[in-house]
Amino acid sequence: MADVKNWLQGTKDYFNDLKLEMRRVTWPNRKQVESTTAVVIFSVFAFAGYFAVVDAVLARGVKGVLDFFTK
Repeated sequence: MADVKNWLQGTKDYFNDLKLEMRRVTWPNRKQVESTTAVVIFSVFAFAGYFAVVDAVLARGVKGVLDFFTK
């Protein structure tokens, strides 16, 4: 029974501390969220394009090597 009480008290303390910490958080405003979202979306497409080019170059290189050694 003491273990259950300790667990319940620990859980209650955890959630109370969590609420206290969430009040201290500095949340970004809408403009900051929109600008960082735009940066993330642009970065994802830029990396996708980069990796597509690298993949195509490596695929062509591996195909060239395989064709060279299979003739």
